[in-house]
Amino acid sequence: MAEYTDRHASHVDTKHKDVESHANQGRRSKQRQGQHYYTKPFSFAVELGFFAGFIWGGIQWLNYLLHFSVVPLGFLAEPFFKHEYIYTAAGHLTGWLFFIVFSIVAALIYTYTLRKWKGPLPGIGYGIVWWLIIFVLVGPKLDMVKPINRLTWDSIITEFCFFLLWGLFIGYTVAMEYTDERKREPEKAGA
Repeated sequence: MAEYTDRHASHVDTKHKDVESHANQGRRSKQRQGQHYYTKPFSFAVELGFFAGFIWGGIQWLNYLLHFSVVPLGFLAEPFFKHEYIYTAAGHLTGWLFFIVFSIVAALIYTYTLRKWKGPLPGIGYGIVWWLIIFVLVGPKLDMVKPINRLTWDSIITEFCFFLLWGLFIGYTVAMEYTDERKREPEKAGA
């Protein structure tokens, strides 16, 4: 009887060790073979753009509610909806959705064109370029925003800083994902 128990116990132990070694083998083999972690650009950019639009759209809405800026959150939806609608609660939510879609498109553009640039400066520049496009070049022509000379200084400074930080969020997140080599290196044994 003792012999059966010992055999049974050794069979269970062997089976447990096999399962454990098989589970660890998958982790170790990747490290030994030097396989690297690669992020798919499209899905990463869509996720980043969604969160950039959601978070920074909320901050934009807060800027408007606290009267830091006279530009409503729905300024991107202005060409598609009546002007009065943009200033309603539903218009603000619609504007937030438009800002999320805009951020997804902007994150896709940045990810596919500038993802190899390191550091925060490319993202800051990217945000400033979008501010220039929206507030100087295209926005006034499409009646999305008032011409720059008809906006208050508070609004100009707030929107400039907002787009600068929004661009920094997108750019630096992409830079950390695609240029941070520490996470792509295999873990050192014993480290």
